[in-house]
Amino acid sequence: MDSKRKQAKTSQIKSFGAAFRGIFVLLRNERNFRFHLFAAVIVLLCCYFFNVEKSEWLVVLLLIGLVFCMEALNTAIEYICDLVSPEYHPMVKNIKDISAAGVLLAAIIAAIAGCVIFIPYIMAMIHVGF
Repeated sequence: MDSKRKQAKTSQIKSFGAAFRGIFVLLRNERNFRFHLFAAVIVLLCCYFFNVEKSEWLVVLLLIGLVFCMEALNTAIEYICDLVSPEYHPMVKNIKDISAAGVLLAAIIAAIAGCVIFIPYIMAMIHVGF
């Protein structure tokens, strides 16, 4: 393996390491990320329990990923804002609020999709009587 390819491979490994470190920072420091992780585990257990269709699994996984990504971006934006402007500034407040709104919108969409997916399974279970 030549030097450039070896260097590129090392760079890729470092990039993955940095990304995993970012996940650990989110888990350690961000209460909302931990909440979303807890909710995701519950939803995935429900998918397994109700034996949902493959397409429904895919929708659930995509929406969980969307919420996680939005939470990560929101946190990164908040960190940048705090670094650039540690003191209160109305524009920074707007930026943080808009960023948080992105997470909220993703979570609302995920919750609505969850209702569309799970309510028929719950109703069928109630109708049959467990």
